[in-house]
Amino acid sequence: MLQAVGRSHHLDTPLLIALAVSFVAGLVFWTAWPLWPFRLLVVLMHESGHAAATLLTGGSVESIQVRPDEAGMTIGRIVPSIWRQIVVSSAGYVGSTVSGCMLLWVAARSRTGRWPLLALAAWTGLVAVLWVRDGFTLLFVGGAAIALGMVARYGPSLLRRGLLVFLATFSVSYALYDIKDDLLHFASRGPSDAEALARATFIPAVVWGVGWGLLSLAVVALTLRHILASGPPVEALPAEPSGVEGPTQW
Repeated sequence: MLQAVGRSHHLDTPLLIALAVSFVAGLVFWTAWPLWPFRLLVVLMHESGHAAATLLTGGSVESIQVRPDEAGMTIGRIVPSIWRQIVVSSAGYVGSTVSGCMLLWVAARSRTGRWPLLALAAWTGLVAVLWVRDGFTLLFVGGAAIALGMVARYGPSLLRRGLLVFLATFSVSYALYDIKDDLLHFASRGPSDAEALARATFIPAVVWGVGWGLLSLAVVALTLRHILASGPPVEALPAEPSGVEGPTQW
């Protein structure tokens, strides 16, 4: 008889290393060209947050666009109201953080990381089919779907889980970086979500940005606390012999 095997939500040593490396890479090499495809992917996550919020508030999405300069745009229709505007505009930054935390949680929980990567590939493919209308976005999203599917199919388990951690960390970092960039205007990529809400609500953009940043940090802290506090997996141990004959249990 074997006792039941329990696997906690946890990040083992290789994934903790991947988490640290991803965080450092996001800080030190943020603008490096090798990270450009990953920045575009998290821009797509940001825009998908807007699209999801639009649908959840009863609206419709017409198109999603990602540009080579890392700007993104979601065009949709919603019934005019302040609360819908707040939800849809907030969903980009907060959605990127929530997506990153979900990926981190899945990486800690998954044994192989294959199905989460296949789900990401399916998501990018679905976005391409439903909402992409321009050539560059279609090329990028299609390429991302193929790349994620190839890693899911042929990559080793450590690479798959490490990639999930990297994308999770990058998504969270990008959300915080984007808030700072939009509020301080380090790079002009058009009107920001915070500025749009400031015009709609008369609450200054910096208030929205700081609020999103604090909420994002709280979500990240709670996610890491939940994952790291659960501890390492519990190994299977043989049961003590009882001396009583009986049916074998597995």
